[in-house]
Order: sequence, then structure tokens, then C-alpha cells
Amino acid sequence: MLPNVITKTIELADGRKITIETGKLAKQADGSVVVRMGDTMLLATVVANQEAREGIDFLPLSVDYQEKFAAAGKIPGGFLRREGRLSDHEILVSRLVDRALRPLFPDDYHAETQVNIFLISADQNVLPDSLAALAASSALAVSDIPFNGPISEVRVAKIDGQYLVNPPADQLSKATLDLIVAASYDDITMVEGEMNEVSEEEVLEALKTAHEAIKLQVQAQRELTELVGKTQKRVYSHEVNDSVLKEQLYLLLYEKAYAVAKSTIINKHERSEAFKAIKQAYIDSLPEDHTIDLALVSKYYHDIEKDAARNLVLNEGVRLDGRKPDQIRPIWSEIDYLPSAHGSAIFTRGETQSLTTVTLGTKLDEQMIDSAMLSGFNKFILHYNFPGFSTGEVKPNRGPGRREVGHGNLAHRALKKVLPPDEENPYTLRVVSDILESNGSSSMATVCAGTLALMDAGIKIKAPVSGIAMGMISDSKTKKYAILSDILGDEDHLGDMDFKVTGTAKGITACQMDIKVDGLSYEVLAQALAQAKQGRLHILGEMNKTLAEPKPDLKPNAPRSVTVKIDRDQIGAVIGPGGKVVQDIQKESGATVVIEERDNAGYVNIFAVDKVAMEKALRRVKGIVAIPTIGDVYEGKVKSIMPFGAFVEFMPGKDGLLHISEIKWERLEKMEGVLEVGEEVKVKLVDVDKKTGKYRLSRKVLLPKPEGKTANS
Repeated sequence: MLPNVITKTIELADGRKITIETGKLAKQADGSVVVRMGDTMLLATVVANQEAREGIDFLPLSVDYQEKFAAAGKIPGGFLRREGRLSDHEILVSRLVDRALRPLFPDDYHAETQVNIFLISADQNVLPDSLAALAASSALAVSDIPFNGPISEVRVAKIDGQYLVNPPADQLSKATLDLIVAASYDDITMVEGEMNEVSEEEVLEALKTAHEAIKLQVQAQRELTELVGKTQKRVYSHEVNDSVLKEQLYLLLYEKAYAVAKSTIINKHERSEAFKAIKQAYIDSLPEDHTIDLALVSKYYHDIEKDAARNLVLNEGVRLDGRKPDQIRPIWSEIDYLPSAHGSAIFTRGETQSLTTVTLGTKLDEQMIDSAMLSGFNKFILHYNFPGFSTGEVKPNRGPGRREVGHGNLAHRALKKVLPPDEENPYTLRVVSDILESNGSSSMATVCAGTLALMDAGIKIKAPVSGIAMGMISDSKTKKYAILSDILGDEDHLGDMDFKVTGTAKGITACQMDIKVDGLSYEVLAQALAQAKQGRLHILGEMNKTLAEPKPDLKPNAPRSVTVKIDRDQIGAVIGPGGKVVQDIQKESGATVVIEERDNAGYVNIFAVDKVAMEKALRRVKGIVAIPTIGDVYEGKVKSIMPFGAFVEFMPGKDGLLHISEIKWERLEKMEGVLEVGEEVKVKLVDVDKKTGKYRLSRKVLLPKPEGKTANS
């Protein structure tokens, strides 16, 4: 039976087209589509269980984005030669989609749901990350799974002063702003991206441009839903509720919870225990033969806690720890804490603390990137670690999770914008942030600690970068709202927005926003950005008290670097046959020597902690690439002896003939006993054959000339 294929086409402002096709592939999934732009094709599927698992009171949603190597005509690396666990890049795209979809599922829908997105055809000039959420939402649109969408995601970039939607990949190198924006038809729900120290006004303009493009894509999905006949979604019942119990608990416990919220206990564990004590006291008051569902008690009391904390802010302008909405927690920082690290810093804000290190490596330490869409090397690496003890929890240490990858990527984007250009920085840089305490915005603590550690290491960054997490609490009925600076972990959980902004004193370098409510206006976003700027500048001021600019020199134990530019045709001489020469230089000097070719020239990078090792290696390299000059005197070494003279290596890799007649003023009949292989001899370069390039050396011209002798006698 031939498939019933249904297709919708979306036209971008510049005439390029996106198509959504359903009915051809993966028809046993609850919903499946193929999204295509250029030669990039994504297959998205969604499947959900009919019933929720017993005891589940949340949405078990999993989103996986994977790039098939065959899509780009490549075979995976590694021993198995097959796709394995998701790469960091794939995890980051999965998170972009997850964060856009998750808030729009019904709150009472708890069936396990899985979204898979596969890159099945790759166009190097059409990036799939800006199409992945469109594909996932379209798969939901053609299914019967309950979803309060559709949504879509686009990339918006500012290139040559113009805001472009989903621009060709080869233009992104010129972008001063690069954002991925997700939205429904009415509201923006997610933002992530990086910028070259841009203004808040530019970010807002980019969001407006993205949203207009998204509206067209959402409308196309609505029409697709109509065409496939999936306007009626499945009926479900995943929650048991007791409205009488809920009302009773509010009457009994709300005022007590409000009093704890207003007590402004700073320590989060003490505050948590105070809240728990209210619920426990209620449970202890129940008779032994009660029939009240304690799971419902926990659920409703959680809502009571949340409402109490939110209303305290909206009604009195007071937060859980006693701060005003725009107030930043106390900050202290320290540099050079670890004596053996190349750079280190501690940054502490309230109950959030990062210990960050910087390590300087060579080109040999660069990270190799091998994926379906990307191949190459990365010389700036940032890793973020979040151990369980940072929140007082027992948690197995089994490598970074998706959250750690995402938080590390945000800090990486924030800091890479201020790093010196490659031609001024020969090092591979690895920044590692270990979160030792966490109560809100540890990724922003990573940015601040990373800035201080880089400056402590002597890396000449353009300007210090700070970061702040903004939140919001709003009431749709009263229209009241409050923008919160430097949010706590609890405020992130109970709030309506998590908006992280990083930047220098000049402008924004990165941002990440997740919005949990409908109807967030651009005026509120503008206020959040303005308040974030005030907070960023305050944090920068506190950081400047510790270190305001990069240290003038590297640490004593950090590798020094010298770069020698050579002609392209001299690269082989420095490397030597099979790498023999460069290996010999490293063995003899103790330095690390890395040679690369770029811009039709050779660059020899020498790294050494020891000054003597650096000078040894530098002398050898300069000797190899130096151009012999007629008339100069050299210290040579005899390499071989012939009946007519000796070949002397007078410069590294350069041999010249010392003819028998040029060894002494006296006439020599034979070479036996005159010179030995390996003997050092001082010689003068007297001629270079113009045709063959062979060198003629003389030793006798450096010796006292006997009386009566002439140069030609």
C-alpha cells in the first residue's frame, strides 16, 4: 500500500524554503515527520505510553538528538566504527529542544514520552540545530499526544548590521550576535546564544525578529495537524486529587509557611528544615487510623510553600533570604589559591562557590572534534563539575550529566568572546570549574571564577566577564510581577523565569533564558535585561577588588612559548625525515616543539618551562632555518671523509665541502690522519654554487698564513 504523504512548506523572508513531510517514514510511532531545508534532513519521532507509571508525579520526558555519520558521507572514528553515546554537541542540541518542549506539556500529564531526532542528511551550509525543535514539535503536532504547542525554534544572527533568520553556516563567522530562540505563536519560551559584547537593545531586536519567523512555522504546524486529522488529543487521567484536603491544608498551613518564608533564614538547609517541620507537625497530629493520602499532603504542601514564597515577594518585596528584588548576595573571591596550577581562583556568592583552574597546554593538547557536521580542533576547553556534596547530597560520581554539559557550554560561550586571538595566544587553554557549594546560578559563578583564573594565569583577555541569573515571579490575575537579581535555587524552582546573562562592562557576551509562563512582554524582558546589567556591573566591581586585569606574566611553572615564523619550504628541514630532527631537538633540549602550516608559511611553536631548554630549542630551530651567508664563520662538525676532502655540517641540516686544499696552507697528499668523523672544526663559507646550491668551505683562511704564501698558492 502506497503511503499517504502530506507536506507543508514554509518560506523564509529571503525565499529559502523549509518542508515538513509526514506519512512516509516511521509510521508506527505516535508521530513522525521529516523536516528538510536545503539538503539537511531531520527525522523526528515521538512515542508516549498510554498510562503513567504508578507513583510518578512528573513528566518523564526524554529528548535525544543524534547525527548519523552517513548523513555527511563519513564513517565514525574509534574502534567500533559506529555511532555511540551522544557527543557534547548532540547533548546540547537535545537540551535546546527539551527546554523548548517541556514547559508546554500539561502539568497533569505524566506518561513516559520519548522524542528522537535523527540527522539523516547533512548540508554543510544548513545547520540542523535551528531545525531540531521544529521537527520535534511537528512530530507532536501529527500525533494524539497532549501538548500545548506547537512551538518552533530558529537561529537569528546579526551579520553586517542585519538580523538574519537561519543564515547560511558560512556567514556565521561574521556574526556579532548568534541566538537560538524558541517560541509558541504568542510567547518566547527559550533563548540561548553568544554575542560580541552587544547591547541589551540588540538582544531584544533579535528576539522580535526570531519570533516573527517562528509564528509562520507554528501556523504551518497547525495546518498540518488539521490535514492529518489529529486535532483531538488522547484522553488521560494521571492524577488523583482531593480538593477538600487541598483546601483544608491551605487553611491550616499557609500562614505558618508564609511566616517561615518571611523569617528570612539565609541558610538554605535551615530554611528547608523549618518548612519541613510544618508538614511533619501536621502529619504527627493525625490519628493513627487516618485515611489521608500522605502523597497528596506532600504535593499540596509543596504548592503552599511555593505560593507563600511567591506572595511574599509580590506583596512585600521581600525574598526568602531577606533581600530586596535587585539585591546581590555577598561576594568574596581569591586568586592564586592553588600553587601548582597555572591559574586558579575561588569565587563565592552567597552559598554558591566555584573553585576554578586554568591549565596552559600546547597544540598537542587541542581537543579533536569529529562529528557528522563538524571536524577540526578546539584550543579552548571548559569543563564544569557538579559533585553531590555541593548541595549536601550523596550522589555517585559517574561523569558529567546533561546539565553539567549545558552549564559548561554557557560559561564557555561567555568567556571565549574575550580570549586573545589565536595568533596572539599559542596555548591550548583548559578551564575547569568545580562547584563546591551550590544555591543558585553555579554556571554564573563559573564565569566569574573563570575570568579571575584566566587573569591569574596571565592570559591577556580583552576584558573581565561577570554573570548573573535573573528570575521573575508573576501573578496573571493581579498582573503583579517582580524581577529578581541573583536568584537562589529555591527561587529558580518556584519562579517563572531563569534568565542568565554574562558580559563585560561594554556589553553582553552570552545568555540563556527559560520561561515557564505565558504572556511575558518585551517590556518585562527589557526590564530584566536592564536589571541584569546593573547586577553584572556590581559583580564586576567586586571581582575587580581581587584582580582587575591580567597579571603581567605567566606563573613560574607555566610553559613559556616562542613562535618562529619560517618559509613554507623550510618546514621539512625542521621536521626532518620521519620527524627525526624535531624529535632530536625535543630530546636534546627538553622543550616541546610543534610545527604547523597556515597562511602559506610555517610556524614553529616552542614551549618550555625552563629558560635553558627554551634557548636550546630556539637556537637549534634558528640554526636550521637560517640562510648561510658567504663570509660568515661557523662551528662545524665533520660528517664524512672522502679522498678529496671532508663534508662538514656547518649549520643544522646543511653540509659543505671542505676540499683537501682548503684544510691547511701546507699541501696535503691524502686525508688519512688529517680529520676524524665527529671532529669539530671552525670553517668559513667562501662560495655557493649558483647552479647546484652546494656550499664551499675553507678552514685554512682562518689559520695564520705562512710568510710568502698567497691565497692561491
